[in-house]
Amino acid sequence: MRTITLIVIHCSAVKPDQMSSAAQIDSWHRKRGFHLGIGYHYVIRRDGAIEPGRPEWMVGAHCKNHNAHSIGVCYEGGLDIRGQPADTRTAEQKAAMRQLLEDLHRRYPRAVIVGHHDLNPHKACPCIENVAREYAALQPK
Repeated sequence: MRTITLIVIHCSAVKPDQMSSAAQIDSWHRKRGFHLGIGYHYVIRRDGAIEPGRPEWMVGAHCKNHNAHSIGVCYEGGLDIRGQPADTRTAEQKAAMRQLLEDLHRRYPRAVIVGHHDLNPHKACPCIENVAREYAALQPK
């Protein structure tokens, strides 16, 4: 069993008029050479549906140098209509993300919740201002 020390939040970097389901992301990742397909463990759709990606027991492919000890959670969106980084999460996504993170926190209580950009400052992803602060109540004590 893997030791999980991080839960990394991502966005799919699509505009409001574009979709990115787990199946679509799987296709995109395979085209980029990810032979195991989707690199995230979960995708949260705009309507709040949580779609499974890679099984948690599998190492993800979502954050270089951190995949072996993390769970990757991606929300659909992250770009405004002009294609600029923005927190585009719907109320349904925010509620679903909190629910998923609460579940992950119960199962991995020592895992720190971070945004992709916290581990790679060259990334805007997940286009959330401060992931650690937003989910402070779910951080390890």
